Amino acid sequence: METTAGTTRTAVKGTTPAAAGGTAPAAPCRAPRPRADALRNRERIIAAARELFVEFGPDVALDDVARRAGVGNATLYRNFPDRAALTHEVVLAVTSRTTLRAEEAAAAESDPFAALSRFVHAAADERIGALCPMLSGVFDRDHPELLAERRRLEKAVEGLVARAMSAGRLRTDIAVGDVLVALSQLTRPLPGIACQGIDRFTHRHLQLFLDGLETPARSVLPGSAATLEDLRRP
Repeated sequence: METTAGTTRTAVKGTTPAAAGGTAPAAPCRAPRPRADALRNRERIIAAARELFVEFGPDVALDDVARRAGVGNATLYRNFPDRAALTHEVVLAVTSRTTLRAEEAAAAESDPFAALSRFVHAAADERIGALCPMLSGVFDRDHPELLAERRRLEKAVEGLVARAMSAGRLRTDIAVGDVLVALSQLTRPLPGIACQGIDRFTHRHLQLFLDGLETPARSVLPGSAATLEDLRRP
């Protein structure tokens, strides 16, 4: 029992300040975790957008994306308020998945050139060439999140190229940029119904490219090797 200025107060062990008439500190606010079904819807939208961007280009109607994903338009716009937001996530997803393919190839193949070859074919399946038409218009290609993921991809591919070159399996008059440029060009989609089915030639032409990368070199390449710095220039 405590007496202060003629007032008697009884302190009860275990009583909180709020229970004793004080104000309890506010509990920290935590954002609710997205529900599993909400996350699945978001993933379906990104996957559907990726497919349709490849088939018809980045200007495909967002209503078609929602229909392909099996969700309502309201669900799509709740996750992605505009085309730029959706395109951002598609580019991020493709870049991240392609980086993973490079890391998997390096871990799975003891032969450095086989690892590079495995990555090139896997990156084609990820449709990395479809990124090029998306990186235009109002799209923020210098967003920090995208820059960080791009650097991860570049580092992974640099490792594959360096290993193959050090092993004497890769011609020395090329650079990482040459691999990325060729991969981008050979896997870039050609939108329109007249081009349907052309994808069946992609891996064939990639293998021709890879055969040209092996030593001994069968020709002298014109110009200079394409570096990552060359690709970053506007």
